[in-house]
Amino acid sequence: MSDTNSSTSSAALSFLGAAGTVTGSKFLLTAPSSSILVDCGLFQGPKELRLHNWDRLAVDAGDIQSVVLTHAHLDHSGYLPALCCNGFRGPVRCTAQTHALCRIVLPDSGHLQEEEADYANRKGYSKHAPALPLYTEDEAWRSLEHFSPVAFDSPLAIGDCRATFLHAGHILGASSVLLEVGAAGRRILFSGDLGRPTHPILRAPAPPPRADVIVVESTYGDRRHDDAGALELFARTISQTAARGGTIVIPSFAVDRTEIVLYHLRRLQMEARIPQLPIFVDSPMALAALKLYQDAIRQGSSAVRRDIAGKPEILEPAELTEIKTVDQSIALNRQPGPMIIIAASGMATGGRVLHHLAQRLPDRRNTVILVGYQAAQTRGRTLLEGAPSVKMLGRYVPVRAEVVNLPAFSVHADQAEILSWLSRAPAAPEVVYVVHGEPAAAEQLRIVIGRELGWHAVVPHYLERVRLL
Repeated sequence: MSDTNSSTSSAALSFLGAAGTVTGSKFLLTAPSSSILVDCGLFQGPKELRLHNWDRLAVDAGDIQSVVLTHAHLDHSGYLPALCCNGFRGPVRCTAQTHALCRIVLPDSGHLQEEEADYANRKGYSKHAPALPLYTEDEAWRSLEHFSPVAFDSPLAIGDCRATFLHAGHILGASSVLLEVGAAGRRILFSGDLGRPTHPILRAPAPPPRADVIVVESTYGDRRHDDAGALELFARTISQTAARGGTIVIPSFAVDRTEIVLYHLRRLQMEARIPQLPIFVDSPMALAALKLYQDAIRQGSSAVRRDIAGKPEILEPAELTEIKTVDQSIALNRQPGPMIIIAASGMATGGRVLHHLAQRLPDRRNTVILVGYQAAQTRGRTLLEGAPSVKMLGRYVPVRAEVVNLPAFSVHADQAEILSWLSRAPAAPEVVYVVHGEPAAAEQLRIVIGRELGWHAVVPHYLERVRLL
């Protein structure tokens, strides 16, 4: 990449992540008096991507004036502790709910990295001696001291730029961010991760304001969700697995996806479409996030759908048990089915779900339900693609359990919903940069934007830099 730090009279945008992949979101906007990093995410998935987390960042962390976070998912926020360790000293701007969720997910990320490094060292399966975490739990807590929450729809000055956070409806606190650059007032809109207008808990994304440049996600840029079919398949799978005495394991993102799953479980129970089974949520992080969601619903937060405000019980199916300690989690592995276990992480890249999968995958009575996007070369994608075995915790585990895919439970907008959101812009932008998608998805969305909207769209490359003025 050329001249990311150079002094220039023009504003520029550098794609330091989420270009050619769905993870590692980092977009550096440089202007004469500003250097703003929009999102600061971890690379996840294939090893060649995860290794980027250890690369020297293409800009000196100490030269970044401010970080703007669209939301709290680790692929958008999880590199922040490392950025601070490398010399970042500025403020982190985000909504109050994103700040609250980051107080859960970032220390948990550091803790898990320490645990996984320790486990690898004890079991001797790491190629590194010793295996080290990218950052520790203490370093994650220190990074949170940089946070300075802001309100939705209230412009904020950052150097010679102005930032406005708009509801994105993806997870609690998620935002699209409009940056107005310099005296010329060039308007750059970052979609962040767009939610769905049918999200059962959160309000629909706000329409995009006028922008000269739009940076839009494309996670599901090449497909459409089948909501009705997904709920029917969910109910049928639970009933069939219970009938054979099996356990349903649901790898679930701790923030929002767990809430979606609990919402649908309660709905299906109320409609008598599934048997009443013991339900275990085995993730301290998911349980902490669940409390934030219930508080937001109870208080009627502006991020929550009006029709559920004041009804936190919608996230409380019958026979729900919270698993908090490691001993409780280990004991759960000895318990026979039928039952439902919901555990992080959503793509089975780490966390307690690995132990549940290792225990349950070899048994044909059991079922694994995948309820969200599975990035390339993650364990979730390996299961989705029908592999006969999957490697976890240093060994290969045979896959005999049924594997069911429910991508419609994702809280990412699909192709039609992204197009609908873009079409609500008051005027066509000069260019749309399509990011945060695997190559096929990003390219398909680029084509459809051109064909359906008549707009100029480009899929940028990793570390590419473009002028904005």
